[in-house]
Amino acid sequence: MSNALNRRLLLGVLLAAPLLVQAATPTKAVKPGGVREIKWEELVPPGWDPTKTLKSKGDLNRLQDGDPKTSALMREVREVWDNAPTRPELAGQKVKLPGYLVPLEGQSGEWKEFLVVPYFGACVHSPPPPANQIVRVKAAIPAKGLRSMDTVWVTGTMRTERGDTDMGVSGYTIDGAVVEKYVEPPLPPATK
Repeated sequence: MSNALNRRLLLGVLLAAPLLVQAATPTKAVKPGGVREIKWEELVPPGWDPTKTLKSKGDLNRLQDGDPKTSALMREVREVWDNAPTRPELAGQKVKLPGYLVPLEGQSGEWKEFLVVPYFGACVHSPPPPANQIVRVKAAIPAKGLRSMDTVWVTGTMRTERGDTDMGVSGYTIDGAVVEKYVEPPLPPATK
């Protein structure tokens, strides 16, 4: 692993950690056949801490590029993240999730299969997030007019299924997804 990649992986761990360490939101009941809008932190099991490996390693400021110990630590972190636990209770639920598109299969601007990730640049300009923060999407019909890192809403049936791609390891899959360009929900009216 290159020195620059080591630094980016460590930076990715430190940047994503506050998002992931939050207590997971309890699964909300949805009417049969209904669609549940979910947030990224809901994909992380309660109590799972992606920084646990780093916390036991002492002062990270002492890590040096090119040091075999740094490379070994980064491999260890990557293994933990690639095997990040998922939430089995989400399997079979119809969900709607916003995220950034990372193309896998299809032709430019018409994607049949892609990853959805929680933050810009994940899997493309920085190391992939943990598997429980990568969702593989299999579109019902190819998503047209979209580019890499466009923001989208995906709606479909969630499965807990690990998948290894060139762009990262996913912990979830959404099958038969309907894909829409993301539009920011309106803010609630201000109260006086």
